[in-house]
Amino acid sequence: MKSWKYLFLISCILLVWGSALAAQARPEQYFDLGNSYYNDEKYDKAIESYSKAIDSAPGYAQAYVNRGLAYYKTGQYESAIADFTLAIKNGYTNVSIYNSRALAYLKTKQYHFAAEDYTKVIEQNPRQAEAYYNRAIAYANDSQYDEAIDDYNRVLELKPLDMNAYASRGVAYVRKATVDFKRACEMGSQTACENLKQVTK
Repeated sequence: MKSWKYLFLISCILLVWGSALAAQARPEQYFDLGNSYYNDEKYDKAIESYSKAIDSAPGYAQAYVNRGLAYYKTGQYESAIADFTLAIKNGYTNVSIYNSRALAYLKTKQYHFAAEDYTKVIEQNPRQAEAYYNRAIAYANDSQYDEAIDDYNRVLELKPLDMNAYASRGVAYVRKATVDFKRACEMGSQTACENLKQVTK
């Protein structure tokens, strides 16, 4: 009788232990499944799997990162921003997260926040030309033309043959000139008014 009770007790312990192990493995299983769907470009299914991983382990930073990337791929930029932010709050420290969130901020026209995130990227890697270029886009769209021009200058120091940087810097110069011509025209300068007509044709 004692042997039966002992075996029953051991069986219960093993069952509980096995259930605990299964529960611990589940987030990783959902995460790996999400990665498979992501690699197959089945982003909606990837989002579902990453969500299950997060439900099982709410502090799963990498799952937030990957779900954010999947949201980005499906054009759900605000959801992507929210997930990238949660990944950071849960200890994700790779600088790539700021680059990813900045791209989503650009898509949603939140240029100030995009510039802030690109600044974090640049602080970690001052020779990353793409970060300067994208920050310049954010600055230009936020009417900070001097800052945009400075960033395009930095891009051209790093990549002297970058024709896109030259073209974009030219646009920034024109936009800056337009602001000055408009102001001077409003103050009564006919020359400025004529110049304004030329640059806004």
